[in-house]
Amino acid sequence: MASASLLKSSPVLDKSEFLKGSSQSLITLRQASPVSVRSSPSSLSIRASSYADELVKTAKTVASPGRGILAMDESNATCGKRLASIGLENTEANRQAYRTLLITAPGLGNYVSGAILFEETLYQSTTDGKKMVDVLVEQKIVPGIKVDKGLVPLAGSNDESWCQGLDGLASRSAAYYQAGARFAKWRTVVSIPNGPSALAVKEAAWGLARYAAISQDNGLVPIVEPEILLDGEHGIDRTFEVAQKVWAEVFFYLAENNVLFEGILLKPSMVTPGAECKERATPEQVADYTLKLLHRRIPPAVPGIMFLSGGQSEVEATLNLNAMNQSPNPWHVSFSYARALQNTCLKTWGGRPENVQAAQEALLVRAKANSLAQLGKYTGEGESEEAKKGMFVKGYVY
Repeated sequence: MASASLLKSSPVLDKSEFLKGSSQSLITLRQASPVSVRSSPSSLSIRASSYADELVKTAKTVASPGRGILAMDESNATCGKRLASIGLENTEANRQAYRTLLITAPGLGNYVSGAILFEETLYQSTTDGKKMVDVLVEQKIVPGIKVDKGLVPLAGSNDESWCQGLDGLASRSAAYYQAGARFAKWRTVVSIPNGPSALAVKEAAWGLARYAAISQDNGLVPIVEPEILLDGEHGIDRTFEVAQKVWAEVFFYLAENNVLFEGILLKPSMVTPGAECKERATPEQVADYTLKLLHRRIPPAVPGIMFLSGGQSEVEATLNLNAMNQSPNPWHVSFSYARALQNTCLKTWGGRPENVQAAQEALLVRAKANSLAQLGKYTGEGESEEAKKGMFVKGYVY
């Protein structure tokens, strides 16, 4: 087993919130669900199996300057909703045609370093018969895979949810690695209007940590994604308060599960007001709150922060990312967008073969805009009205 030492202290984490209690909890937590016992920081070490060097290399490749992640891992049901919005039936052929359009956009790899795939896509070929994984690699894009099994109600909570998928994850991850995937994604959510309850936060953090450890043990860089949903009327200060609590729990359990911080990527929500809040925040305010959160909670050992868009408009997501990159950060601060990269592209395509080139150009416009935002050089000039439309859906299911 390869190993690396955990940072003995971190300028961005409060020990009282992060590492507490008895050293015996490391053993206990490997065998049971999360409990309130905390362990001593002096005894912690990180083990990331024989893949440690490869994990670090993969994470750094995805977190490379001017590039981010194209999230195209919508389940078949969710992809069907997208296709229905342009009048297409949800068939494998139509999903194949759309995904082919995305990954074959000329020069996409100049702006996109990784692509998150649904299981169907990982094993799928393009309409020309080439394996989609091979096409991505030719574009210098690292293939990733969605590994969670979706959200289900969390018993004992305030109508909250938990993410399932740990059963059989090790064998599935090994198979995904063999198929060409090199990173993984697991999305769980936290709802502010529903609390969030301490139970829901702990369950989210524990599930993410177990998934991350299992992924690393099978050669996959885990994307850690506790999405704080935009739903609600709360202000930006309440989002900040909840986000601090969530990320403190997440990193505590990541450490308890011996996750190699240098071999993970994060996919957090930006700190914004609730979608139904009357007081909106400027990109500068979003950047200020979000960066303050990152500095307080995220160790600099983590190579990349790949933000989700969470229903923001294409332009809003890009402006907020750009504002966060106006000064140097300890991490690569970038994007992992689905709708905020694909919305205009999908509508431009409309399911018509003659529109494929125009749709790919629309995708490249968004990818380049976010590439510039990662470098802090996006201006927002020349954006279409479609790109400015919000995409928030209350109670959104991925």
